[in-house]
Amino acid sequence: MPKTNDPTMAHAMGGAPMVAHATDGVDGAPSRLSVIVSWVLQIVAAVILFQTLFFKFTGAEESVYIFTTLGMEPWGRIGSGVVELVAVVLLLVPRTVVVGALLALGVITGAIASHLTKLGIVVRDDGGLLFGLALVVFVSSLGILLIRRRRLAVLVRGVVAARSADAAPST
Repeated sequence: MPKTNDPTMAHAMGGAPMVAHATDGVDGAPSRLSVIVSWVLQIVAAVILFQTLFFKFTGAEESVYIFTTLGMEPWGRIGSGVVELVAVVLLLVPRTVVVGALLALGVITGAIASHLTKLGIVVRDDGGLLFGLALVVFVSSLGILLIRRRRLAVLVRGVVAARSADAAPST
C-alpha cells in the first residue's frame, strides 16, 4: 500500500486514509484492531442516529412530545434530524470520521442534557431506552475521537492556523 509523508496518516483499507493511534503497528500504520474497533463504533453510532431520523422526520408522536416539552417543536425536531443525518454520513466516510464524531458528540450531548434537565431518564414509559441509546452514541463518539486523536489534533491545528491567517492583518 502507498505511504504518505504525513506522519499522522497512513493508507489502509483500500487506500482510504486512516489515522495513526496509540496502538500503532509498524511505521506508524494503525493496528488492525484499532481500525476494526473504530469502524464498529462508527457503525453503532451511525445506526442509532439513523434509526431515530424516521421518527423525527415523520413527526412521530414521541418525537413531537419530546420537542414540545423542550419548547422546540417543530424546528428543533427537524433541525436536530438534519444535523444527525449529516453526522451519519460523515461517520461513514473515512476522510470525515473525526468531524462526524464531533458533530454526533455535540448533538447527543444536547440530547443527554435535555434528558437530565427537562425530559427525565424515562420518556413516556420507554424504560429509559432513548436515554440509553443517547449514552451509547456519546460513548461511541468519544471512543472514535480517542482512537483517532492524532487526526483530531491535525484537524484542530488546521482550524487554528486558518483562523490565525484570517485574523492576521493584510500587508
